[in-house]
Amino acid sequence: MTNTPAHEPDLPPSLRFLKGLVITLMITMIVGVITVVWLLVTRMPDASSAAPQMPETLSLPEGLKAEAVTLGKGWVAVVTSSQEILIFDPAGGLLQRIDLQLTPAP
Repeated sequence: MTNTPAHEPDLPPSLRFLKGLVITLMITMIVGVITVVWLLVTRMPDASSAAPQMPETLSLPEGLKAEAVTLGKGWVAVVTSSQEILIFDPAGGLLQRIDLQLTPAP
C-alpha cells in the first residue's frame, strides 16, 4: 500500500552546493560562539582579585559635599561641589588638596 521510493532522488547540483555552504556556515558559527564564550571566560578578571576598597573612616572637611569619587591603588580622589579634588590615603587621611580653576565654555 505504500508507494514510497526506495531512495530519495539526488538534489540538483546548485542545491547540493547551497546545502554544503549552509552546513559550513553553521559549523563556523558554532565554533565562533564557542570561541567567544571561551575568551570571555578566560579573559575576564578574577572576581577574587584585589579591587580598590573605600576607606572606612573617610570624612570630608566641614561644609564640603562630594560630587564624584575615584578609587585607585593606594589612593581615593573625591571631587567636591566647591570645585576641589581631595586625595586621601587608604586609611582615610587627607594627602593632597587641589583647587580646580575652570574657565567657562565659550
